[in-house]
Amino acid sequence: MKRLVMLRHGESVWNKENRFTGWTNVDLSEKGVEEAHKAGQLLRTEGFRFAKAYTSYLKRAIKTLNVVLDEMDLDWIPVEKTWILNEKHYGALQGLNKAEMAEKYGDEQVHIWRRSYDVPPLALDRDDKRAPLADPRYAAVDPKLLPLTESLKDTVERITPFWENVILPDLAKNNEIIIAAHGNSLRGIIKVLKKISDEDIPALNLPTAVPYLFEFDDNMNLVSDRFLGDPDEIRALQEAVANQGKKK
Repeated sequence: MKRLVMLRHGESVWNKENRFTGWTNVDLSEKGVEEAHKAGQLLRTEGFRFAKAYTSYLKRAIKTLNVVLDEMDLDWIPVEKTWILNEKHYGALQGLNKAEMAEKYGDEQVHIWRRSYDVPPLALDRDDKRAPLADPRYAAVDPKLLPLTESLKDTVERITPFWENVILPDLAKNNEIIIAAHGNSLRGIIKVLKKISDEDIPALNLPTAVPYLFEFDDNMNLVSDRFLGDPDEIRALQEAVANQGKKK
């Protein structure tokens, strides 16, 4: 049996402020750090012994993973960081408050920006300070690959080759792997893995720092998937994620 855990980062400072974050490199909130500790403790209690970890270039995911591995006494395992696992790029929305945008443009428009499959937000200008082109993290990346905005469809297309050509083969060689990343980058992987339709994927809500377990047989067929933790608490957290883009 092969086991893969996907973990959205703990609450970030901008999650707390209900802002569109995207590729902005904001830190974890105090609550986010606590959530990461709780996730690590749960995974340790459940007996996981990850052989490798993957994360993005954004500190909220990196720090979440560091806390989790520290709780599990697995600080020594190899960790691969890649920009490909970054969050969906929210373009010109990055830094703006979701509820305020809903007051201004309506719940439906904000829902389209947040969750439509193929409609991206307005793109950043290339010289905008929020654009990734001048960020040293991405100096080795072909500028043509760096987005100025993304839909979920774009994010899925960015992530799928890495999932199929790197992570899955790694999981076939190792019994247990963890990916600490972001709501939309993980939703992109889950969409491909579970063959979720374009119409249904917007309804998938991933709470912060709640481990999502996927189990595979030795032929790499998906056998089961489930969130780890209290089901009632997880449902409440999912509802909170769904309501982030609505008017106050």
